[in-house]
Amino acid sequence: MFRALVVEKAADGTTRAAVQELETAALPAGEVLVAVDYSTLNYKDGLCLGSGGGLVKSYPHVPGIDFAGVVEASDDPRYRPGDKVVLTGWRVGEVHWGGYAERARVKADWLVPLPEGLTTRQAMAVGTAGFTAMLALMALEDHGLTPQNGEVLVTGAAGGVGSVAVALLAARGYSVAAVTGRPETADYLTGLGASRIVPRAELAEAVKRPLEAETWAGCIDAVGGTMLARVLGQMKYGGSVAAVGLAGGAALQTTVIPFLLRGVNLLGIDSVMRPYADRLRAWQRIARELPMEKLEAMVQPAGLADLPALGAAILRGEVRGRVVVDVRR
Repeated sequence: MFRALVVEKAADGTTRAAVQELETAALPAGEVLVAVDYSTLNYKDGLCLGSGGGLVKSYPHVPGIDFAGVVEASDDPRYRPGDKVVLTGWRVGEVHWGGYAERARVKADWLVPLPEGLTTRQAMAVGTAGFTAMLALMALEDHGLTPQNGEVLVTGAAGGVGSVAVALLAARGYSVAAVTGRPETADYLTGLGASRIVPRAELAEAVKRPLEAETWAGCIDAVGGTMLARVLGQMKYGGSVAAVGLAGGAALQTTVIPFLLRGVNLLGIDSVMRPYADRLRAWQRIARELPMEKLEAMVQPAGLADLPALGAAILRGEVRGRVVVDVRR
């Protein structure tokens, strides 16, 4: 038997999440059985804990798109009992039972060995949010970004992706401008390494001109919508924007002028179906480059029973930094 946070759907369409005791035989098929140590909370998890957001296809369901733990049993020679592993993406926690449980059974292809130097708790302080932030940084640097190019903008900076992005960029020597609509997070963001705070209102207006003053050498954008359109017109020549989210909306009302006249690049960052080699590279860089003391400053601890309320809070934009879920609590 093991504990899990199970979401059930009533005949009237309402959902309810509660901690239950389950048998291992109830787990879905997969080659590797993992004893989960920690999971985390992402925007997708908030959706899956509530209405499902179109992500959950069947009930009862165990959410949790991330987890880290220790292999208990494996039918795949790549993993042996005792190996520490981490999982993000692959629609685990959406269409496949996820990490809000003391045990998970998944495909071996979905796992990555836990990099040396990271604990399972630290891996979940990183989670999909931090993994995505590193993928964004890798994409920007693959397109020529260096600290010498100038200031890098991070939108939605107090959220999970933004928090890790600020810390990673600062650790690499970049000058970071952090955008937030919550003035009370200014000290938190400067503590992570932001060199200045940009109020959200400064970038919230719709595009008035296709090009504005060249301001940003690069950008990690978690907001999308109007803000992304505005930022594209402020990029320096040859600069790149790594788009990682749509907290401000999915529509993008812009022109091709920044792309044609300034050679701006808009880079889409997907973390769900990312190939194994990229995953390994990203996690190894995280282990080497992310300052652990700054990572710890982002962490809010939680247990399984705390997740329904936290899931609703993250959908309202009220969660700062990273929630680390000890599934044994």
